[in-house]
Amino acid sequence: MLTKLKKQVQQMLTSQANAAHKIGLTPNRVSAIGFVLALGSALAYAFVPNASWFLLLATFLLLASGFCDTLDGIIARTFQQTTVFGGFFDSVLDRYADVAIYAAIIVAGLSNQVWGSFWGSAWGLAALGGSVMVSYTRARAEVAGIKMESVGFAERADRMLILAAVSIIAFFWLPAIGYGIALLAILSNLTVIQRALYVYKELKKKAAD
Repeated sequence: MLTKLKKQVQQMLTSQANAAHKIGLTPNRVSAIGFVLALGSALAYAFVPNASWFLLLATFLLLASGFCDTLDGIIARTFQQTTVFGGFFDSVLDRYADVAIYAAIIVAGLSNQVWGSFWGSAWGLAALGGSVMVSYTRARAEVAGIKMESVGFAERADRMLILAAVSIIAFFWLPAIGYGIALLAILSNLTVIQRALYVYKELKKKAAD
């Protein structure tokens, strides 16, 4: 959903990309920095039961990781550093980052206050699985020659912003994160269904041509 807005943001971040390039940051290095920030965010979520201010730290690190995830692509395109391995490397790190963050939320039991331990974990696992499958459906579709960018309710940028928003709200009202995780579970899995239907229609069109 945010793909069009993301393109506008990418144009605005050209100066930051230039600055990063001048100090020797390559796209892969920026991807790695973003991954480390995501792991820091996951660690902060894991410590939320000990102190609620960890939610603010987790949100800050999550958004900083998202910033790096946008910046690495801008650097690659601006300075002709786009490589097949770079795209693969970035995608793999993104998946590990997503798994780490959702796993930390599940382990910390942040959804349990709303749903109880069983359903809280179930919603968390559904959100985690949906997140991974959204990316997997895109990868499989693009292997078949079908572009999937902007297809679906909850692409990665959407999911990160939703999680950041509910985390900030949860600082003042902790149950918000439980409802947010349930929303992410629903939206991400609906996105998988959307993409599956889209691929089916596109392949049917190709077969008819």
